Amino acid sequence: MKSLVCVEPGRFAYRDAATPEKLAGHTVLKIKQVGICVTDIHAFEGTQPFFEYPRVLGHEIAAEIVDTDAAGFAEGDVITIIPYLNCGHCIACRRGATNCCENIAVCGVHVDGGIAAYFRVPNANLVHGQGLSVDQLALVEPLAIGAHGVRRARVEPGEFVLVVGAGPIGLGTMEFARIAGANVIALDVNTDRLAFCKDRLAIPYTVNGTEEDVTAMLREITHGDMPTVVIDCTGNLQAINQSFNYLAHSGRYVLIGLQKGTIQVSHPAFHKREGTLMSSRNATKADFDHVITNLKKGLIDPTHYITHRIPFEQLGAKFDTLLRPESGVIKAMVIC
Repeated sequence: MKSLVCVEPGRFAYRDAATPEKLAGHTVLKIKQVGICVTDIHAFEGTQPFFEYPRVLGHEIAAEIVDTDAAGFAEGDVITIIPYLNCGHCIACRRGATNCCENIAVCGVHVDGGIAAYFRVPNANLVHGQGLSVDQLALVEPLAIGAHGVRRARVEPGEFVLVVGAGPIGLGTMEFARIAGANVIALDVNTDRLAFCKDRLAIPYTVNGTEEDVTAMLREITHGDMPTVVIDCTGNLQAINQSFNYLAHSGRYVLIGLQKGTIQVSHPAFHKREGTLMSSRNATKADFDHVITNLKKGLIDPTHYITHRIPFEQLGAKFDTLLRPESGVIKAMVIC
């Protein structure tokens, strides 16, 4: 079979690879569709902190089962997967936080991912498709990232929630903050992305970080209070550091975005707010189930997200175009 390997930052190569054999307790999948994630882009750019080369990317997967011994699953089932392989015995796993397992191996990051013809995963990582389309199933994982961040923040109805970054993860985070009943504010520097938030996702408040006085706008929107929840989805160090200033007293700041640098914050300014700072890593089975439930209810429309479709055979040549702002990419899907 063929796979696409990120050999080093900025370079892909198609390579022949053995079709995975069936192992006890594992399932062999025929890949149907894979979403391109910001993690894949950071890996290509060389800025993903947990990444080693060479690596097959891809963890937002819709696939068909071709061989399985998993209870409740059968050949021909169209499914998605939880792409975080956890050890099951560390302190995090014992507490149910499999998403931040001490020994975690994320498909497409620590181990090879799904941008290939076939893929093998442990049975425990299969997620029933429940009749969803391949478009919907390939969106479950990135949406679960946002759902997990919102759950970490314990968003309550009526709160003002500021989501910093209107990329795919930020958009999903806004959706689940909305579903939780929050008043959502989108902050970005890209005018087109902010227009997308307002026109396609009906986000009530948008702020342009380069064209407006952000603090003044947030005070106006929140009637002087500032947002009680701030969620970073940029992974940009400057944005992360700046966003400490946007947090209300007694507020919660959640970092979904990830970068390599050192966060800097004024301790007195943060301390006087009695602010809560937390990270949000990956997602759990409960988050995947929550996403699927809301997709089935029609509360999230996948057609809002998918802007580009790229055949597997063309991805190596076209991947760098996805990095260009003028491409207008929200979510690109690889058709395998």
